[in-house]
Amino acid sequence: MIGIVDYNMGNLASVINAFEIIGANIAVESNPNKLKNYDKLILPGVGAFGDAMEHLQSNKMDEAIKEYASSGKPLLGICLGMQLLFESSQEFGDHKGLGVIEGAVVPFDESRFDHKLKVPHMGWNEVFQVNSEQGTENSKLFAGLPSDFYLYFVHSYHVECDDKYTIGKTYYGYEFTSAVNKDNIYGIQPHPEKSHENGLKIIENFINL
Repeated sequence: MIGIVDYNMGNLASVINAFEIIGANIAVESNPNKLKNYDKLILPGVGAFGDAMEHLQSNKMDEAIKEYASSGKPLLGICLGMQLLFESSQEFGDHKGLGVIEGAVVPFDESRFDHKLKVPHMGWNEVFQVNSEQGTENSKLFAGLPSDFYLYFVHSYHVECDDKYTIGKTYYGYEFTSAVNKDNIYGIQPHPEKSHENGLKIIENFINL
């Protein structure tokens, strides 16, 4: 059974639909005491980092997610959900994250862009697979996908972390980390649930971890 964390941040319909297409056994969960009952966990999210953390903290869902992350069972953060896995964010002030992966969420630095681009970064862009220091093989999350493939992005902030956690990078004005893995914890900045065949393959790979 796969649990999708519901903490009132974003429409879960597209995430639920994508997992149902694959045939996954899923449930939407808003009770932090029940997270431990799931074999795998999805942390989705759309919106502002600070608001999301307030929602998670309001019923101690933040502590339940951290406990789950330490259980060894697979956890996947999507978009804002990925960013929440990190220690901090600079979005509309300084905010503390879940801290289950070392690193920070920062705004796109437009002074580094090689040409004028719009922020937020919105639309289809390539993810380039990276062999992290955790192993010489590509991530199991991207099994069956080519070395670079397109996914759908919508974000104004991105993660900065040690390359040993990076399993995917994307170029938008400059190169940034777009997918991560630390032990049983995975995160992906684009939306696999909105990314057609490539996104469904990632979801299928997560189900099969």
